Amino acid sequence: MALSQERKKALRTIGHDLNPVVIVAGNGLSENVLMEIDRALEDHELIKVKYSVGDRELKAELLQETAKRMRAELVQSIGNIGLFFRKAQKPDPKKSNLLR
Repeated sequence: MALSQERKKALRTIGHDLNPVVIVAGNGLSENVLMEIDRALEDHELIKVKYSVGDRELKAELLQETAKRMRAELVQSIGNIGLFFRKAQKPDPKKSNLLR
């Protein structure tokens, strides 16, 4: 699911005002964290995840692993924040960050 540059730019514009909905800390990508990211992607389609792991290389690995395991597209990564997109099966207009 490769996104065009224009689509990524539009998603970054929407994502600019979003707050992180999940925080990944010392335990890394535990099953509970992955379940919460999956639920958030299904509800909101476009989410921010904050990585409080300290090490830059570990953060980069976790960003890529999150995208791979969630079948999501990493739209942008700035500092400790990753912006992820995954199209929902049945988007809810009240919850989706793309339809509001």
